[in-house]
Amino acid sequence: MPKVAVYDITGAKTGELELNDSVFGVEVNEAVLHQAVVMQLASQRLGTASTKTRGLVRGGGRKPWKQKGTGRARAGSTRSPIWVGGGTTFGPQPRSYAFRMPRKQRRLAIKSALTAKLQDGELVVVDSIAFEAPKTKNVVNMLSGFDAANKKSLIITGEVVENVEKSARNIPGVKAIPASSSLNVYDLLYHDKVFVTKEAITRIEEVLA
Repeated sequence: MPKVAVYDITGAKTGELELNDSVFGVEVNEAVLHQAVVMQLASQRLGTASTKTRGLVRGGGRKPWKQKGTGRARAGSTRSPIWVGGGTTFGPQPRSYAFRMPRKQRRLAIKSALTAKLQDGELVVVDSIAFEAPKTKNVVNMLSGFDAANKKSLIITGEVVENVEKSARNIPGVKAIPASSSLNVYDLLYHDKVFVTKEAITRIEEVLA
C-alpha cells in the first residue's frame, strides 16, 4: 500500500497514512480518462443551436407564379431551401450532447486520475480543513504553506464544508468540492495540486475500493 505524508493546513507534517492500493495504486488507463473528460464536457454543452426549416420561416404561403406556361421551373413557395431567404435543410436543432459511461468505467477513471496525481506528487493529504468564518485569506494562507499560491488547486473535503467552499470560490483557479457528491475526473486532472482531507480519503476508499 502506498504511504503518504499527512500535513496540517499550515504545511507542517503531522504523520503518515496508508492508502488503499485498489484506489490509489491502479494502472492509469488514459483511454478511460479521456472518455470520462469528454463525457463530462459533453454534458455541459448547451446544445441550443437552432435553424429554421422551410415550415418555420415566415411567409412563402403564396405560390410565386403559376405552374405552367411561364417557362420557369415549378415553384410552390419562396421559402424553399434552394431560394435565398428560404429555410435550412438538415440544420442544427436544440438537443442534448450528453452520454453515459458504464459505472465500472467511471470508477476506473476516477481511480486512474487519483493514482496519476499521487504518482506525480500532486496529491496532498491534510488532517482536516475547516475555518471559523468564510475568508479568502484562510485559503490563501493554506496554499502558501504548500508553495501552491500561484497554482490551480482543488480542495476535497469529506462532506460539504460551507466556509471552505466560500473561502475558495473567489480565488481564480481554486475550487473546493465534497468527496461525497462532487468528485469528478475533470477537476482532478485540471488542477495542478489536489488537497484531500483524511475524511475525504476514507469516503473515497469506501466507495471505490
